[in-house]
Amino acid sequence: MKRRFAILAAALAVVLFASSDGAFSQERPCHSTDPIDTIKEMSDAIYACWKPPPGTAGMSLTLRFSLRRNGTLIGKPRATHSDLGTDSQLSQAFVASILKALDEALPLPFTDGMGGAIAGEMLSPRFTSTLQGSS
Repeated sequence: MKRRFAILAAALAVVLFASSDGAFSQERPCHSTDPIDTIKEMSDAIYACWKPPPGTAGMSLTLRFSLRRNGTLIGKPRATHSDLGTDSQLSQAFVASILKALDEALPLPFTDGMGGAIAGEMLSPRFTSTLQGSS
């Protein structure tokens, strides 16, 4: 039963992450120590730390990674898909903003149940910016 929940949790993570974008809700502040017990809370915690650079509207990057039950990263995230446009400086800034968000968000404060369910499961969040112009 626990393994079945873990598989379901991982599948939901892929769906929720894949539909998230730069216009995500910031109900949860970055660095919050509130316990994470759902996939939505997990994605909110990561996206709350992401600040896409101005001028990156339409850029997207999908990462693939796993987390330990204590909310730390297992290995290094790998890009599985990207649409970064033609401006290499903006592309680099966009990718750097995502890696910075992960660095700032982790470790995630999972509850025991969530940590056990998500540990080692492959996650594939997609980061898509909706920001226009520069500031």
